[in-house]
Amino acid sequence: MERSRGAAGPIGLFDSGVGGATVLIELQRALPHEDFVLLADQARCPYGPRPAAELEAIAIENVRWLLAHNAKLIVVACNTASAAALHALRAAFPAVPFVGMVPAVKPAALASRTGVVGVLATPATIAGDLLRDVVERWAQGVRVVQQACPGLVEQVEAGALATPETLGMLREYLAPLQAAGADAIVLGCTHYPFLLPQIRQIIGPSVAVYDAAAAVARQVTRLLAAHHLQQPDPPRHGRIAYTTSAEPAHLAALIAQLHLPAGRVMAMAVPATG
Repeated sequence: MERSRGAAGPIGLFDSGVGGATVLIELQRALPHEDFVLLADQARCPYGPRPAAELEAIAIENVRWLLAHNAKLIVVACNTASAAALHALRAAFPAVPFVGMVPAVKPAALASRTGVVGVLATPATIAGDLLRDVVERWAQGVRVVQQACPGLVEQVEAGALATPETLGMLREYLAPLQAAGADAIVLGCTHYPFLLPQIRQIIGPSVAVYDAAAAVARQVTRLLAAHHLQQPDPPRHGRIAYTTSAEPAHLAALIAQLHLPAGRVMAMAVPATG
């Protein structure tokens, strides 16, 4: 079968901010010859407090921008947006392959020895149907302790990873999971892997930590093959573009601080929302 004419386009990702880069890292590791464009919607970060209808509208706007920049497959690299908008996106863009974020409850539940799994997530993800459905399907017989973590996304976006304030928040949010005896913790937000060193400092080495980025990379690889969208050029190193709805200089500084893959940084103008 012939390759799609869009196979040379980039894989598009969007998130409320720089958290989507934790997924980008896994995608680039799995697909080093592919190009990527990551939209960090920092002007409207965090997504967590926004109602579902508003998140759907924002997600559709972000997808339109990525499609205008030739994205051939789109990763909703945000747990909150995936829970609120993935079904709407697939309905609005039926010809576009989408991959969303699903909290990694299944592998955590399967591996737990104590039978207690903790989930750290944004308030919207904790309150949403997606996490509830995943727990009901994959965590039978396992106690799942869910902890909303307001403010952590903003700390990452500010580059305040190891500050006393961030460590204090993490200790507060991890305490109920530790008290319950959780031996597996799921990071239910793409921003949270940037805080893994600080989380490890608190929970120690014996608690397993899970996030969904590697599973997303595997699913993207499968969909590229199924839709004949693999990069058609001879083997070469893929290119990365970052764009932000806020200040490009701030995103560029975060990219350097977080040691993210190099790429050009550009601005995306968006209308104010809410």
